[in-house]
Parts: sequence; structure tokens; C-alpha cells
Amino acid sequence: MASLSTSAGQAGRGRRSERATIAFLAFLGVLLAFGIDVALPAFDEIRESFGLSPNGGAVSLIGTTYFLGMAVGQLIYGPLSDRFGRIPALQAGLALYAVGAVGSALAPTFELMLAARVLWGLGAAAPGGLRTAIARDLYEGDQMARVVTIVMAVFLIGPIFVPLIGEGLLRVGPWQLVFFSGFGLAAVASAATAWFGETLDPSKRRPLGLGQLREAARLVFTTRQTIGHIAAQTFLAAAFFIFLGSAQPIFDQIYGRADSFAAWFGGLGVVIVAFLVVNNRLIRMFGARQMALWAAAALVAVNAVGVVVAVAGGGVPPFLVWLAVAGLGNALMTVLTPLCTSLALEPMGALAGTASALLGFITLAGGAVLAAIVDSLITTTVTPMAVGYLVYGVLGFIALLMAGRQASSPGKAVQL
Repeated sequence: MASLSTSAGQAGRGRRSERATIAFLAFLGVLLAFGIDVALPAFDEIRESFGLSPNGGAVSLIGTTYFLGMAVGQLIYGPLSDRFGRIPALQAGLALYAVGAVGSALAPTFELMLAARVLWGLGAAAPGGLRTAIARDLYEGDQMARVVTIVMAVFLIGPIFVPLIGEGLLRVGPWQLVFFSGFGLAAVASAATAWFGETLDPSKRRPLGLGQLREAARLVFTTRQTIGHIAAQTFLAAAFFIFLGSAQPIFDQIYGRADSFAAWFGGLGVVIVAFLVVNNRLIRMFGARQMALWAAAALVAVNAVGVVVAVAGGGVPPFLVWLAVAGLGNALMTVLTPLCTSLALEPMGALAGTASALLGFITLAGGAVLAAIVDSLITTTVTPMAVGYLVYGVLGFIALLMAGRQASSPGKAVQL
């Protein structure tokens, strides 16, 4: 059992064993992924329901608006959780999550559905952002990196099954049933949150004021290790969001494999989980920073191969070749996410909530906008995706190199 970094964590140690913590944080991750992945199999039905063009990219806005809602929500829940605690902020977000899911299902127009998706994303921002703050409350340094990596491995089991759940719901009811399921998941999460309990030591709660928020933001943006790893994660998130937004149209319109999308998507999830499990062991041997550099270098190499494959195939390489290269790139990008997160939050200490909020906002908003640029170019070939992967991968690697790492120990965190 790793040592805990706050008295709140020590007080709840009996209930919050490392396994219980990993399970809870992974479930919070499933919540945010569920809002994306469960909708993917329903894209065709949604197009038909709202009369969208089958060759247009409008349906990808279902994901983009969700991400933008999550990005804005990060700025709300982080500071609130530093002031009032993690649990009240989580419960408020889960209530919005439920309302957004129901609103998405009942929306009479596509525009209103997108507005509800923003609300759904605002709710998802609470579990999405605060799970890292909770991890920072309880752990630090390479131990936090290992725990967050395991959390990601466990919650990524969700995307293996969630699209299949969406497929199953479509077989027994209309696409609206897929969105209604988000309401039930939020209710379960609310009960689990109440059981898990607060992790922020009351003595570390911070006043909620403009001056305090401005000073916290200044510390985040002037701490090279933090802002450097946030920048790196933003570019990596942009590349991964390209896949999330365009994978289904690529399967359907370019390769004519819409019927097998959920199965292949789940298979890629298995590969990613395997990479995360191996990475967790390697962190123990080499440390989070070294593993991040190696993974980023490997990602650039894989993405370069992806561009060559796409160009050599006239923009439409053999399906399995494209899927293998994209899947390997996605696995490496996912491995880098917990590494960048833990390294970014390592110096933040009592500012974990606000720092997590800024990290989430920048990576989600920036990633979504950068991904949308590339998604709009994907029509009849996968070349734009391959080039986007390479460009964002290179930029992420450069940011990672510039981030460095504090010479001080992780325990000597920034205080306000």
C-alpha cells in the first residue's frame, strides 16, 4: 500500500484501499467515456432522424460539443472542489450529467440536442476532472503515475463494451434509449460517490475568490513542468480526438465496414489496456518522466509510418494496415495521458483541484478545436488523419522535451 499524502486520505484508508480507489476513479472515467462511446453506434440513426447529410461531418458535432462542455466545466468544478471539497462538486456534476443525458434523448431538433450535449459534457467534467484531483489528494510522484495508469487501464475496459451496449440498446429500442441510459449510470455514480467519501483535508481548502483563482492560475502557467506537460497532453488529446470524431465515418464511408465498427473499436480497447498494464510495470523500473519521453518518441515514429502508409495507398490503404497503425498510435497516446497528467500535477500540491481544472480545460478545449480542423478535412481518404496524427505527435513531443522536471522532490509542492 502506498503512503497517502493527506490526513483525509489516512483517515479513510480502511475504506479507500488502493484497489477501492482505483475502482472508484476508473468508474468516474467510465462516466465521461460513456457519454462519447455509447453514442457512436447510433450515428446513422441520428443522421436519419434529423435529416443530416450522410456525407457531411455534422454528426461529429455530437462528440465535439460534449468535449467543449467538458472543457468549460473543468473551470467550474476545480476551484469549487478546492473550496467546498471533492464530493459536493462531484454530486453537482452528476446531476447535470443526468439532465444532459435526458435532454439529449428528448431534443426535438439537432441543434437542441447539441445544446443538451454541451450540458451533458458540463456534467461529465466533474468526474472527468476531479478524478485526477482525488488521485493527487491521496498519492504523489511516480506512485500517482502508476495509480492513474492502472485507473486508465481499468476504465478503458468500458470502451470495449460500451459501444456494444449501444448496439444492444439500438436492437431493442430507438436511438433515444441509448442516451437515456446515461441517466441510470449517473444515479449509480452518485451513490458510489457518497460511499467513497471526501478526500480533501479540510485544512487544505482554499477561499473561493477572484484573487485566489488568479494567483492559482499564475502558478500553473509559470510552473514549467506543469504547463509544459499540459501543452504536451493537449496536442496528444487533439490527435486522439481525431479518431473519436472520425472513426465511425471512416469505417462507414471509406471502408464500408459500419456493421463491424463496435467490434473493432472494442478490440482496439483491448490493445490499449495491454499497453497500459505493461507501462505500469515499466514506470516502477524507469519512472514516469523517462517512460513519457520514450512513448512520445515511439509515437512520432509510428505516426510517420502512418503518413507513408496513407500516401502509398492513395489515401485509402488496406483496412487492416490502416487500423493497425492507427491503433498503435492510439495506444501510445493513451499511455502518455496518465504520465503527462501526473507529471503536470506533481508540483501543484494543494492546488490540485484548480490545476486539474486548467489541465482539463486546456486539453479538452484545445484538443477538440485542433481535432475539428482535421476532422473537417476527412471525406474520402484517411490521409488528413495520418498527417494530423504526425503533426500533433511531433508538437506534443517538443512540448514534453521543453517541460523538463522539477529538481525538488514531489512532496515539495507549490502552496498558495
